Amino acid sequence: MRNYKLDSEEQEILNAVESGEWKPVSLSKKELDKYVQAARKTLKKDRHVHIRLTQTDLEGLKRKAVREGIPYQTLISSILHKFVIGSVKFEAN
Repeated sequence: MRNYKLDSEEQEILNAVESGEWKPVSLSKKELDKYVQAARKTLKKDRHVHIRLTQTDLEGLKRKAVREGIPYQTLISSILHKFVIGSVKFEAN
């Protein structure tokens, strides 16, 4: 099992599920297939990007990834995804 720290929103969801606050819903096969396809489309990583980083930045990313228990490429992808969806903001100096 990975040693992953949950953020406050994830912890809130986990607590709600474990306390029985959330209940499973019944879905038709058609509805379930629709959600499965949407998840696959969202999670599919079908593009490669090559970037240049300083050695210091890459080593820092690798250290943070180890602390999170995930591969560093996954960490980079997660950071970029959060920026794209707006949950991480860029601050210009």
